[in-house]
Amino acid sequence: MIMAQEQALLKAREQLAELEKLVEDAADDGRRIDSVERELFAGLLQLGLSLLQAFVAREGNGDAGPTIPQDDKTQRRQELDSRRYLSIFGELTIERYVYAQRAKQKEYAPLDARLGLPAGEFSYVLEDWLQKLCVREAFEDSCRSLADWLGVKPSVRATEQMSQSMSAHVDAFQAQQSPPPAEEEGEILVATFDGKGVPMRRPVEERARSGVRRGKGEKANKKKMACVAGVYSIDRYLRTADDVLDEVRRRERRKDRPEPQNKQVWAEMTHIDEGQEYNGRSLVYIGAAAELYKRDPQNQKPIVCVSDGEKALIDEVDEWLPPRTVHVLDIMHVLERLWLTAYCFHKERSREAEDFVDHYLRMLLEGNVGQVIGAFRRMITVQGLTGQKRRVLQKTITYYDNHRNSMRYDEYLAQGYPIGSGVVEGACRHLVKDRMERTGMRWTTNGARAILKLRAVYVNDDWSDFDKYRIEAEQAALYGKAAA
Repeated sequence: MIMAQEQALLKAREQLAELEKLVEDAADDGRRIDSVERELFAGLLQLGLSLLQAFVAREGNGDAGPTIPQDDKTQRRQELDSRRYLSIFGELTIERYVYAQRAKQKEYAPLDARLGLPAGEFSYVLEDWLQKLCVREAFEDSCRSLADWLGVKPSVRATEQMSQSMSAHVDAFQAQQSPPPAEEEGEILVATFDGKGVPMRRPVEERARSGVRRGKGEKANKKKMACVAGVYSIDRYLRTADDVLDEVRRRERRKDRPEPQNKQVWAEMTHIDEGQEYNGRSLVYIGAAAELYKRDPQNQKPIVCVSDGEKALIDEVDEWLPPRTVHVLDIMHVLERLWLTAYCFHKERSREAEDFVDHYLRMLLEGNVGQVIGAFRRMITVQGLTGQKRRVLQKTITYYDNHRNSMRYDEYLAQGYPIGSGVVEGACRHLVKDRMERTGMRWTTNGARAILKLRAVYVNDDWSDFDKYRIEAEQAALYGKAAA
């Protein structure tokens, strides 16, 4: 129960005096600083709670009279109504008058509006701190960390629901964001896409069979694809085939290579909302198209899309991205196939295998894809390859042949275009894998989407702006006003 303001302030003064005495006694006793630090922090939390109680008490109980002004149908209930509020300092019980229309029973509490209380029991500060933990570590670990620091421990279920509630504001937040300043942008806009599996929680009927041995080929858990997108700008970087070969050999990037600017990454999953299925892949491409237009509304900059060549991804490029988009097949996927081909003829890690890769990679970088394909076809015939080696070589031939139009590397290098998808592959690992694939983790679609959305905001370094936005949006919905 909230104490009167004078009582709360008196208690706060007593607590402050106790802290002052703690410092004096600790110095006299020669205590180690960390033990004093811990005790001071615990005392400061208690002091903060008392001061917060004083603040609430000062605002009264929200009594606006028998009825709400200008609305005599909304009447005050006779008794005070209690509301739980969990702050970073601890728990408060706020007692205030509630008004309602008897017919519809829609409640309104003037004190709630005056204080700007959130929709739920948890303070906005507590939600902010807790969810910043949740985007980095498991829900249970996040709750435990908060309890260790503040002595406040929301349940795991409440924390999961909090994530989903907060994530509902992410799409609107991203849509209203302003584009980066033109002077901070590079010469080229780049969109890159990939996918990463998320381990999903088995349906109830499957979990009921948990004691039954799995059938042949049946996996312990199923994964659902999260489609990941990245959009950034970068300056042109003119190179030759020799420059790229040098980087590949040394397995390090050149120091003078330009850095991606204003990188934005996000992920989506196919889901059902109000009976309608939404394709996750299409959603990230629509988002990328919107981001590209926002950053270049005059259609003046070249757009380069780098991906691994999956047909579904290429189809989405044609469907959603501007017609001038240049599709580039990620050179690292090309190189991976080349190494597998080299091992059909030479020992792994041998100098001969390296020379093989260097020779044909140079040809590819110089735009001679057709010659490479022809050479590989002759190898199958001349050397009479059979079995696994023949299958490997044929897969490489088919892969290169299907993606000839995206392997014009001589043109891309001359234009200074990027030819690698490192940004989105890094995002797959950092945005998805590092959080979603920890030991024992299993997700529902809604739970996974919520964390992926919030984690994207955090990774993009937009958390502070997002937190302010979602508080203002909720306050407007609750009370018809912006948050103070």
